[in-house]
Amino acid sequence: MDVLSTKLTALLGPKGWIDPEDCQPWQRDWLDQYGEVPLGVARPKSTAEVANVLRLCRAEGVPVVPQGGNTGLVGAGVLGEPGGVILSLSRMNTISSPDLSGGSILVEAGVILEQLHQSLEGIGLMFPMHLGSEGSAQVGGLVATNAGGSHAFRYGMMQEFVLGLEVVLADGTVWNGLRAVQKDNAGYQLRKLFCGSEGTLGIVTRAILKLSAEPKQQLTALLAVRDASGLVKLATKLRAEGGEFLTAMEFFSDVGLDIAIENIPGLVFPLQSRASFYVLVEAGSGSMQVPLDSILTEVMEWGIDEGIVVDGALAVSEAQRAAFWRLREEQPEGQRRLGAQLKHDISVPPGQLVDFLDRANNECSEILGAVRINAFGHLGDGNVHYNLSPPLGQRDFSGLDNEFVIKLGRLATLMGGSFAAEHGLGRSKTALADCLRDSVERNLMGCVKKALDVEMQLNPGVLVSFP
Repeated sequence: MDVLSTKLTALLGPKGWIDPEDCQPWQRDWLDQYGEVPLGVARPKSTAEVANVLRLCRAEGVPVVPQGGNTGLVGAGVLGEPGGVILSLSRMNTISSPDLSGGSILVEAGVILEQLHQSLEGIGLMFPMHLGSEGSAQVGGLVATNAGGSHAFRYGMMQEFVLGLEVVLADGTVWNGLRAVQKDNAGYQLRKLFCGSEGTLGIVTRAILKLSAEPKQQLTALLAVRDASGLVKLATKLRAEGGEFLTAMEFFSDVGLDIAIENIPGLVFPLQSRASFYVLVEAGSGSMQVPLDSILTEVMEWGIDEGIVVDGALAVSEAQRAAFWRLREEQPEGQRRLGAQLKHDISVPPGQLVDFLDRANNECSEILGAVRINAFGHLGDGNVHYNLSPPLGQRDFSGLDNEFVIKLGRLATLMGGSFAAEHGLGRSKTALADCLRDSVERNLMGCVKKALDVEMQLNPGVLVSFP
């Protein structure tokens, strides 16, 4: 492949092509479970260069794997086999001036989410997606994975923010769907087809994103909840009292709290009493007339009277609000530093969350006694990050990893939920989807893949599988 390397170097320049020996930062996924040595990393700085990279790789029969911030958890942004090219969009990071009257903004795929947030400060508009990895996650990756995050309960997932897209197809053809309108009913909704496609159908290069009005007031509360049954009762009460003002409802367990405090410096528990679970609730409004403090205080007092809430506090400053959120957002990193782990991204109907936790805990304990269970996630939409660590004193899961995956995936499916709530399928869950999802559904996905990527060049082995 020296010929291909020479051509890509000539096309992209010395900063645009990274040789194999220097590819370590792009080679492995965030969990260090997947990744093979690439032929190199292509770092184009324009849509035209992306198109030419794909044409050159196609001519040589070389697979291409697009990579954003490489913060995914299912191995979709790295090679499954040696011999491919990683396509990094990191140099395509231009943020255009927002359209204040229309409430939208045009950005390139390599823009980091945190940078997008910063660019909108002080203008009265915001991009309402928040993730633990927003300091590295890129817009193209957010689109490709149809990312959710902590505020999806109020604002929706990434596909709800995408008004228009520019996408380079496998043969180098560029589809320009950059239309800044919400109502565009001229046939198939192609922009949504690429949301969640995980780089298997095309390379997202630019996006027009819908912005939301920034709230004039915002209030965050941390509540200690006695047991799992209290989670759903509290969420129901919050929905009834907070209504459209609720922007987030997150939960984590006392197990996860211990793991985070033990492994992440600077974390401090702010309440006087511990409990089995904790709920982080946030409310916001565009009007200063809405009594957010009264709403959250009354719910907290109701919870205490009902024996559901054992302690709680309202954030009185931005620093305290940030400290509350760190307790939830540092859950994944805390467990990663602990050592070996199994991560499960599951959703169930919100009202069945308690039943899922009870049944999942029992099934996991039957598989491996004393396995440590750290369940946390998005209480508002029933999304549970059900993460496992080996029993104390044990380095791994005794070869039972796949049994956990199958059992939890089947349970979520039987309860009308999903084993891939917001992280996608990637490499780690494609076979699970073949096993648990309807064959008609899987065949339809295969047909779409074959139609748009005839040579099976884009991210092979991800999302759909072929013999």
